[in-house]
Amino acid sequence: MAELLTRGAVWGVLLTGGAYALGILLQKKTGKAWCNPLLLGSLFVILFLRLCRISYSDYQASAGPVNYLLLPATVSLAVPLYEQWEALRKNTAAILSGIAAGVLASTGSILLLAWIFQMDPAAAVSLLPKSVTTAIGADISRELGGIPALTTAAIILTGIFGNLSAQGICRLFRISDPVAKGVGIGSAAHAIGTARALEIGPVEGAMSSLSIAAAGILTALLCPFAARLLP
Repeated sequence: MAELLTRGAVWGVLLTGGAYALGILLQKKTGKAWCNPLLLGSLFVILFLRLCRISYSDYQASAGPVNYLLLPATVSLAVPLYEQWEALRKNTAAILSGIAAGVLASTGSILLLAWIFQMDPAAAVSLLPKSVTTAIGADISRELGGIPALTTAAIILTGIFGNLSAQGICRLFRISDPVAKGVGIGSAAHAIGTARALEIGPVEGAMSSLSIAAAGILTALLCPFAARLLP
């Protein structure tokens, strides 16, 4: 089975799309928030690779075209931002301050954990860009000597957690302003969280979209300095 599949050029793309579609179907059937299609799809892919004894490198090579969609998908998030331009103009200072606070909290928490647990430098560097989109975070990790695969896994898990917990956290801390919700979700859970923000409301989605780009730029600037502070 493994030999038969790896001969094909796009089996990884079909597997990825099929696993995600199955995740969407299960979410619709159950109606449960924790049945996140990305989480379920990832588990289905892992299970399939394990059962068929296919290496991750073979899967990654075949599913490579999916990665090409990351950048245009991220850029397309500018559309809801344009539609909410007035809200952005009125709250520019608060939005930028919120994004900066989110980036500092993300990198600062990794630095703190690295010092407490005396983490391996390569592993710690790999976790620094966990709250930005994969297209940016993997490059940051690679440039700083991290492990891009570990960074990708951390980014996906961060995004899934943000997607699942966004509304609950907003209720817990009584965050009701749509701009604040969007900035918090986008700066903490990147594109996966933004998908949830778009479901909550148009303003939340637009602010979350903006936060992805701004947080990515700030993280790219901050991570080299943060890496020097690692134990």
